[in-house]
Amino acid sequence: MTVAGTTGTELSRGRWLYSFALVTSLFFTWGFAYGLLDVLNSHFQTVFGISKLQSTLLQLAYFGAYFVFAPLASIFMNKYGYKKGIHLGLSLYSLGAIFFWPSAKFERYGGFVGCTFVIGCGLSSLEVAANSYIAVLGTPKYAAARLNFSQGFQGVASFAGPMIASRWFFLGKNATTLDTVQWVYLAVAALGLVLNVLFFFCDLPEITQDALADEMHAVGIRSDDEPFWKQYRCIFGWVAQTAYVGAQVGVASLAVNYMVDQNIGINKSQASQLFSYCQITFTVGRPVSRFIGVAILNYVDPALLLSFYGLGCSVFSFAASFAPGRAGIGCLFTLFFFESICYPVIFTLGTKNLGKHTKRGSGLIVMGVGGGAWYPPAQASIADRNTRISYLVPFSGYVAMTIYAVGIVIDQAIKGGFRWRTISEIEQRREEVGDHTTQRSPQPSESVDEKKTSQEFVEEVVPV
Repeated sequence: MTVAGTTGTELSRGRWLYSFALVTSLFFTWGFAYGLLDVLNSHFQTVFGISKLQSTLLQLAYFGAYFVFAPLASIFMNKYGYKKGIHLGLSLYSLGAIFFWPSAKFERYGGFVGCTFVIGCGLSSLEVAANSYIAVLGTPKYAAARLNFSQGFQGVASFAGPMIASRWFFLGKNATTLDTVQWVYLAVAALGLVLNVLFFFCDLPEITQDALADEMHAVGIRSDDEPFWKQYRCIFGWVAQTAYVGAQVGVASLAVNYMVDQNIGINKSQASQLFSYCQITFTVGRPVSRFIGVAILNYVDPALLLSFYGLGCSVFSFAASFAPGRAGIGCLFTLFFFESICYPVIFTLGTKNLGKHTKRGSGLIVMGVGGGAWYPPAQASIADRNTRISYLVPFSGYVAMTIYAVGIVIDQAIKGGFRWRTISEIEQRREEVGDHTTQRSPQPSESVDEKKTSQEFVEEVVPV
């Protein structure tokens, strides 16, 4: 079954903005689920009397689902389109969340692990759909900026989760029971159901690989003529994403334990609240935020910016491994700041100009989220002896990501000279050949005056 479609640059102003806003709402959905997951680690250690290593089975299930299901989701969407892929993801998300209720009722840790795997399968489908859809919803030049803007809402949700947990999971009798957990996840299931209904009634335009390939070929870019296994930027992007997400998840999953074990009088409730502030740092930062990062990505080449942020992650994860007391917590906060743009920039670098391989490449990069399945257990096995030293494990992941970013900077410099600013190869080629007729005609229901590109939207949101 072939899905007919268009490219993001061909949509009218209204349809482009509506599609962008609706798909962006999905980022809040998995941000909230992820924010709760890290706090549940510490809560389950108390309720079930398990070790730090055993508690990371949640991360193993959640991120292992990405490794298993993301390739299947990309195949499904390649055949049936983005919209049906979103329905699949939201259905699995709600199904997994609703079964948290019996798991809490009967106090079965294995039930929580199984439900978390189902939620992870749903969220991997949503990530394949939403990340790739936002990335191709307009000119490749601003793909990183668009994706960073959308993922900023994931950050907002990710600090809301720990904030709720600090007030409902760790205080009074809730500190040793699962009563509030079942109600929170019932609300999560309801959220997934509401979004599923909204997407069912929306007219979401389908952006196809064939249309994207035609747009590239029209200006002489034929990088997708090579087989998928020779799309090296994408293949190594998967490696970088695996290393980065593994490192990020390891840092977050043991953040509450790290703060408590610094021995400066912080209990688990206070640590959970501080963790929510770390997520705020991740989202809004101080001098530069993920949202303001959109403006920076209008000026600075994404690979160059990722190199700088990767270096920051490496330095402060290493420092957190040895800094005592408040200094270590300060390093942890700074580390969250430098993580802010990494995931979406790796995604857009790895899927740029893939043409007919776009959905398969998106599935591979999202499959890299599976790195979160094995980094936390590796780190927790050390944390059972020394939490602070365990932060050397994520340090290795940040180094691998930085090597990927620096490698792309060097490759770009060899092929076309060193670049400071972000460019679109398609627009550049179009200007070089002087061919302004390669854009396909507007759809019958659209006028040329209504046309709006993602570049114009980004420039309105963040003035250039």
